[in-house]
Amino acid sequence: MEIESKLHYIDWIILSVTLIFIVAYGTYVTRKNDNVTDYIKGGSDSKWWTIGLSVMATQASAITFLSTPGQAFHSGMGFVQFYFGLPIAMIIICVVFIPIYHKLKVYTAYEFLEGRFDLKTRSLAAILFLVQRGLAAGITIFAPAIILSAVLDWDLLTLNIIIGFLVIIYTVSGGTKAVNVTQKQQMIIIFIGMLIAFFMIMSQLPENITFTNALEIAGASNKMDVLDFSFDLSNRYTVWTGILGGTFLMLSYFGTDQSQVQRYLSGKSVRESQLGLIFNGLLKVPMQFFILLIGVMVFVFYQFNASPLNFSPTANDAVHNSEYLAEYQELEAEHTIIENDKRLLFSDGFQAEEKERIQELNARDLELKESAKEIIKKVDEKSIKKIESNDKDYVFIHFILNNLPRGLIGLLLAVILSAAMSSTASELNALASTTAIDLYKRNVREDKSEAHYVKASKWFTLLWGIIAISVACVANLFDNLIQLVNIIGSIFYGNVLGIFLLAFFVKFVRGNAVFVAALITQALIITVFLLDWLPYLWLNLLGCALVMGIAIIIQTFIPVDKSAGYSDR
Repeated sequence: MEIESKLHYIDWIILSVTLIFIVAYGTYVTRKNDNVTDYIKGGSDSKWWTIGLSVMATQASAITFLSTPGQAFHSGMGFVQFYFGLPIAMIIICVVFIPIYHKLKVYTAYEFLEGRFDLKTRSLAAILFLVQRGLAAGITIFAPAIILSAVLDWDLLTLNIIIGFLVIIYTVSGGTKAVNVTQKQQMIIIFIGMLIAFFMIMSQLPENITFTNALEIAGASNKMDVLDFSFDLSNRYTVWTGILGGTFLMLSYFGTDQSQVQRYLSGKSVRESQLGLIFNGLLKVPMQFFILLIGVMVFVFYQFNASPLNFSPTANDAVHNSEYLAEYQELEAEHTIIENDKRLLFSDGFQAEEKERIQELNARDLELKESAKEIIKKVDEKSIKKIESNDKDYVFIHFILNNLPRGLIGLLLAVILSAAMSSTASELNALASTTAIDLYKRNVREDKSEAHYVKASKWFTLLWGIIAISVACVANLFDNLIQLVNIIGSIFYGNVLGIFLLAFFVKFVRGNAVFVAALITQALIITVFLLDWLPYLWLNLLGCALVMGIAIIIQTFIPVDKSAGYSDR
């Protein structure tokens, strides 16, 4: 059946009502925000559960629900190790970061750096944030655009513009409070949708296959290998990369990224902000585990049902209209034979003596998929339009569109789009606040009224929305979307975190030393990444260590300005 015909009018109603409600509700309840405190800090009256859900919704973009199940489908549960450092980071931020931010009554995280160092260090940290978060905002728009492009056969340019401006409407209108109030509704929709998806997958497995049987079938293909204690640096996801690299990435993201800091700066008190982050720390890892488990269950589902050699509809269409069709069909035929063989093996569940044969079949099927990707790349070389061979981001949406009943398709699409809107709104809100407070107000116009800065923040929100849409319009898939966002963050976050740790704990280091060290560090990190010397998660730890080490060396051994000392402002 054609994908487009799967979207029934009931799905359209559910999808449209959900999105219209979010935009209208967020615009209406925050329409009277007319001062900086209300617009940027949400009135500083948020409760802990609002903060917790808002923090979670900011991180859980459409990429989370689009790419994570596909990641588990192909590679298993090991990706959950990426989040092992998150609870540790939440505790450190609650103890160190939040009390300082609240004590200084800052609007942005980077305000603190001027009091501790100087204006140029504050501005540099703000600019590093703007660069990486501006790129990431474009990707969070691009992800759902891919989905609707496959569903509706619309061009990506149109979809990027529509999705971007839906978010811009209520984010410009209500600022931080609009983001916070809408994210509660969005997270409720997300939780309901993912639970329904899980139970629908289980209900479509053969009657004799229980949840335990499904886990055994997944385990036979090594999809349930959660923990990897190896020290292999070429392996992206291990316990050590999660605890060490992941902790530094999460510290950087939740402690210094304005899109997250702005969420808990809206807290009614230090305690409310701390409880909100602890709530996020307790719930986030189980949530990611559950989303990955959904991907594994999709894998089990396709052990009993036919699956395409490559899940990307665009890639399949391109190959079937190319000179490589016969070669590709040979691969598809062998893929079907392998699927039939595995279906027979799993018809009575999993038997221990069958594991070797199952892994042989999986290995051969993986070879077929790689050969298929090579053919797609050949087609791409001769095509005017970009054709991506990677299909991780299409696995879950393929299942949704082809196997769920009417109504639920619309609900799951609403889940993914709600996640996209919540994350993008937080990013645009933070980008505008940082531009208005850290760059515009501090460097350009310091003596204007609050109404002026609210108006400026709204214009900056619109500007960053247009920039994000522009990035989305030129974005290409890179391995898989969730990895792309984390890679972008890892290139910049370690450096910024090191600057903040110097500010908190190394009191003798001054602004000039930090500024020079940050510039050197950023150049070194980009070089390490481009030369592929380390897995991207280690870049956070490396960047943090480099900027701290270089700054301490400069301050100790090289004459610098010693007048820019510490201040509580």
